[in-house]
Amino acid sequence: METILRQLRISRKIYTGFLDDYTPDQLNRVPPGFNNNLIWNIGHVIVAQQSLIYHQSGLPMHIPDGMVARYRPGTRPDGNATREEADQLRALLTSLIDQTESDLSAGRFTTYQERMTRMGFLLSNLEEALAFNNYHEGLHLGYMMSLRKFV
Repeated sequence: METILRQLRISRKIYTGFLDDYTPDQLNRVPPGFNNNLIWNIGHVIVAQQSLIYHQSGLPMHIPDGMVARYRPGTRPDGNATREEADQLRALLTSLIDQTESDLSAGRFTTYQERMTRMGFLLSNLEEALAFNNYHEGLHLGYMMSLRKFV
């Protein structure tokens, strides 16, 4: 579990770099041939982590209510994210991992509702969900590396 969380922190540091290195216009730009933008991918991995880990464990998610509707699978950017939203996402990238580690240490995760991902991965327990989350974040990071060439 320690390795999975360490990898997640590294992933989140890379995502934070995108928020630091690109202007709001670049973060919001959807290049021709793409369905979303850099900032949508960041919001999406935050929502996915909370859903995979907290929601499936029967625990409340630690994100604002509107965030799920805006960044869940199947959505697309619905306008320009503001600098304030980018700052909120930046803070969540780190604070949610801190929260997850704290909740793991406190033994708050006691159940997990098995689920099949859209990609066909069966997640039967929390450790499988955490490992899949890292895989999912890696996919989106690769997508963002392609996107950045066009913004």
